Amino acid sequence: MADAPRARRLAKRIIQIVASTLEHEVKDPRLAMVTITDARLTADLREATVYYTVYGGEADQTASAAALASATGVVRTAVGRQTGVRHTPSIAFVPDAVPEGAARMEELLAGARAADAEVASQAAAASYAGEADPYRKPREDDDLDGDLDEDLEPVDTGSDSEVPGALGGPAR
Repeated sequence: MADAPRARRLAKRIIQIVASTLEHEVKDPRLAMVTITDARLTADLREATVYYTVYGGEADQTASAAALASATGVVRTAVGRQTGVRHTPSIAFVPDAVPEGAARMEELLAGARAADAEVASQAAAASYAGEADPYRKPREDDDLDGDLDEDLEPVDTGSDSEVPGALGGPAR
């Protein structure tokens, strides 16, 4: 089995070789709008999956898939010749789903932005259900000199002698 760094290096090289071969050696007009996006290799380096995207509609994608299927032999020969590995990997072309996923993600983000803008506009026009400031504030005193003891009335609690067990009072 090959180590992961070697497989990554070989995958990068396969991307370059496949793109160059499709551009220079394969003379098929259906491959004009094909872009090679990624390549993955199995651990034993025997099978390569090459991902591609096509600029155009569904008909262009179908035509490009057929053109890639017919050019697989030429591409595999070029990969074997230019990589120098003992066993040339078999090549499978797979349409890349990343652009469609990215487009779907953009649609979802646009919907979320629209919902956020709607909530922000509703919040700007809204008013509080209760008071604007629901927190209690300290009371304002009329006494500005800060002497609160003069304003208090003395409370009669009785003498200390009447309290049972108080110092100086009668003990029972």
